[in-house]
Amino acid sequence: MSQLSERSINNIEQWLQDSHIDEDTKQELRNLEQDPQELEDRFYKDLEFGTGGLRGIIGAGSNRVNRYTIGKATQGFAQFIVGSYGQAEGKPSVVIAYDSRHFSPEFALEAALVLAGNGIVAKLFPSLRTTPQLSFSVRDLGATGGIVITASHNPPEYNGYKVYNAEGGQLIPHEAEQVIQYIKEVEGFSAVKKLTQAEAEAQGLLVWLGEADDEAFVRTVAQQSMNSELIRTSLGEDFRIVYTPLHGTGNIPVRKTLEAIGFTNVHIVPEQEQPDAEFSTVKSPNPEEREAFTLAMKLGQELDADILIGTDPDCDRMGAVVKDKDGKYVVLSGNQSGAIMIHYLLSQLKESGKMPDNGIVIKTIVTSEMGASIARHYGAEVINTLTGFKYIGEKMTQYEQSGEYTYLFGYEESYGYLAGNYARDKDAVLAAMLIAEAGAYYKGQGKTLYDVLEELYEQFGYFQERLKSRTLKGKDGLAQIQSKMTDWRSQPPLEIAGVQVKEVLDYSIGLNGLPQENVLKFMLEDGSWFCLRPSGTEPKIKVYFAVRGESLHHAEEQIAKLVQEVMSRVDA
Repeated sequence: MSQLSERSINNIEQWLQDSHIDEDTKQELRNLEQDPQELEDRFYKDLEFGTGGLRGIIGAGSNRVNRYTIGKATQGFAQFIVGSYGQAEGKPSVVIAYDSRHFSPEFALEAALVLAGNGIVAKLFPSLRTTPQLSFSVRDLGATGGIVITASHNPPEYNGYKVYNAEGGQLIPHEAEQVIQYIKEVEGFSAVKKLTQAEAEAQGLLVWLGEADDEAFVRTVAQQSMNSELIRTSLGEDFRIVYTPLHGTGNIPVRKTLEAIGFTNVHIVPEQEQPDAEFSTVKSPNPEEREAFTLAMKLGQELDADILIGTDPDCDRMGAVVKDKDGKYVVLSGNQSGAIMIHYLLSQLKESGKMPDNGIVIKTIVTSEMGASIARHYGAEVINTLTGFKYIGEKMTQYEQSGEYTYLFGYEESYGYLAGNYARDKDAVLAAMLIAEAGAYYKGQGKTLYDVLEELYEQFGYFQERLKSRTLKGKDGLAQIQSKMTDWRSQPPLEIAGVQVKEVLDYSIGLNGLPQENVLKFMLEDGSWFCLRPSGTEPKIKVYFAVRGESLHHAEEQIAKLVQEVMSRVDA
């Protein structure tokens, strides 16, 4: 153990001596004695509870996702719930959902039994459910909070733990800080209170949710449809949809929602229909990546499908693939899908006379300005939040309570969308329905969604965006990411790709009333911009780029040059 840091050695000894940790876990650690690098990574720190919760590699260790780190986090969350809502009438309650990843059911039950041990009613789904349904159910059932066990689209070796407030939104920074403080005060695993399943059920502290909750969610999502009558009577049968849940939670709710508004020509990619914790048919279960649609494209070509739709494992991100002028399938970016949905949604509200005078669209600081231009064209206000749907959810609640604005649509470039006030997190079930409905509506006018996108470019400008990321794992990787951010912050460029830098926005000091976050955005004189941001959920530094050109060719040339120059410095 001589190659290990003092902190790691202390952590390992605590785990090996702790009577609350089972023998199998201790043996897993003993088996790693010949791999000090692995032990160091597992124990050099505690797995951090960020604003979104926990996410990490599954395994034994303080810097891993396991039932002990889940239990300790839940104890802290329970104390936050009791401290914040303990005086409210009746017992506090927390809804728990989980996805198709390794150990998700076990981690969900662990969280439920710890909540029960603290006198909090755990309302647990008996099998996998989507993240947006969790958000909806917290609100629908009047719960005090929520937990979802998921690592979104991370690789198979990951799992995670996301925490929600009584509004159904992920914890915002000041709430997360309180939970973090409570977790820090949990003195070892012996301080984690927990009932057995039999005890929790007998005391009414473990309640199982089911079919009625599922039906309520699908019914509510379907109510967000703009043209369900038209889909049911004339468009739904002719519009061919290929859908892949990518081995995750979306299979049943997406199909039921599409069926509810009248789509009858829906085909599921058979190889990816069933839950699979290994996501064995894809390199990454991420609808942001073209490779994830390989099997969907094959089936789409066989069926001559109008649209291909994919959702990630916890079904909060939706990707769409449409035909171009030559009949080839093109993967829409999150910004492009968002622009199409804003155009469809707001144009339908306008045509039907239902567009509110105080409508608002909410997007993040790294999301394209194209959707904002379209929203303003239809008379809606637009505001920006920091990256993360929790900030959009926070604004939704604020406006719902104040009446200052009527929320219409919220989205982020990373394939997350929400229309309607029923949830406070992005919903790929809703997005799948809305993009399919838009596709069918415009097909009825003789257009593809690619045609619609081209029309939007002609009207609002040729916007192009890119995202590049660099994965830097482990303790050394984290230090490299911080070093790169320090370099750009201390030595900002005066010009890049032949264009003057107009302004540097450093969000770490808190700008425009937004919380502080380690993000740098460089605004260029020609209206282009790029942004550097360490990921909050993965060991990555992300770099976002955006330009607006005079033609598609011009925009593509601009962005290629910008990407090349910025990334050459990032990689230096």
